[in-house]
Amino acid sequence: MRELSAIEARVLGTLMEKARTVPDSYPLSMNSLLSGCNQKTSREPLMEIDETQAQEALAGLRSLSLVFEATGARVPRYEHNTQRGLAVDEAQAVLLGLLMLRGPQTPAELRQNADRWYKFADGAAVEAVLQTLKTRGDEGGAAFVTLLPKAPGAREARWAHLLCGMPDISQMPTHSSSVGEASLLARVTSLEAELAKQNEALAQLQAQMDQLCAQLGLE
Repeated sequence: MRELSAIEARVLGTLMEKARTVPDSYPLSMNSLLSGCNQKTSREPLMEIDETQAQEALAGLRSLSLVFEATGARVPRYEHNTQRGLAVDEAQAVLLGLLMLRGPQTPAELRQNADRWYKFADGAAVEAVLQTLKTRGDEGGAAFVTLLPKAPGAREARWAHLLCGMPDISQMPTHSSSVGEASLLARVTSLEAELAKQNEALAQLQAQMDQLCAQLGLE
């Protein structure tokens, strides 16, 4: 499979996330997809994708059988086909989706960020899945993740996905192990999680409104 563009990875990761966190509004309309791609929380890096870029990304992902357009909907809606398209299981797909949306992470960060997607027993379970995704390459397939060199001041090395090719390490922020910064990071993570819940609640309301308008024959 060819490498994905950064926008294709963001679109695919967003569809994977919303399928698990807001199933009532999934498959996603274009408006909901753009909203998810351009979130200011739980995204690294932040993006501002427009509809033309999203349509191009969807076309590219459809050509790889990673995305389909849902049938029978009055408004075009899109769903991912990651597990079948990449031949990965649920746990492997979850980690790839998180890495596409949030950038390189440690096993501990992945376990925490996966809480609403999938329940990993512990950090060791996360690392075992990462190793499986990495050793695919040793078995003649495509390695989907790599372990990055430990950044200065970091306690753990981070993992990155390879669906967009080898990441540019020089462009990645360094991590400090100071107690003050760790406390601040934990606080920011908590606030991001709360904002994500509010955004998803708004997406559900929007989906209900779209459905009501469709029933009433309103645009």
